[in-house]
Amino acid sequence: MTSDAVAMAATIILLFPMGFFLLSSPAFLLVKLDIPEVTQLLRGLFNAYFLMMSIAGVIGTVTYAVAGRPVFAIGIGLIAAFAVWARGWFLRQMDAELRARDAGDSDAVRRLRRLHWGGMLSNAVQLAAIVGSIPYVMST
Repeated sequence: MTSDAVAMAATIILLFPMGFFLLSSPAFLLVKLDIPEVTQLLRGLFNAYFLMMSIAGVIGTVTYAVAGRPVFAIGIGLIAAFAVWARGWFLRQMDAELRARDAGDSDAVRRLRRLHWGGMLSNAVQLAAIVGSIPYVMST
């Protein structure tokens, strides 16, 4: 397999969790986040997304490094590092807001919704960066 094919395969592997989150997260905009089961499902979605991005990012980083593309390996490595950090941060924030909501804080649902939008925006920025880099991956 050529290095172009390996690099493209790594990019496709990275696009899977991003596409999963892109398609599944907007559904939570249609439901109320004051329902405990819904928010637990949303928390699970964030957990799975960031975990999959961490794993796919490590795979992509190693693949780009082996293919001899250090610039792309560093870029994908940064995405993987962000996913590791963001997973902890988002889940801590969600847990805090869930506890606040359960304790009667009426603004907690609004803060949960803001976290949800922030996660979707984060995914969209990363997805745009990956898709925008595809021509450069294939031309190097």
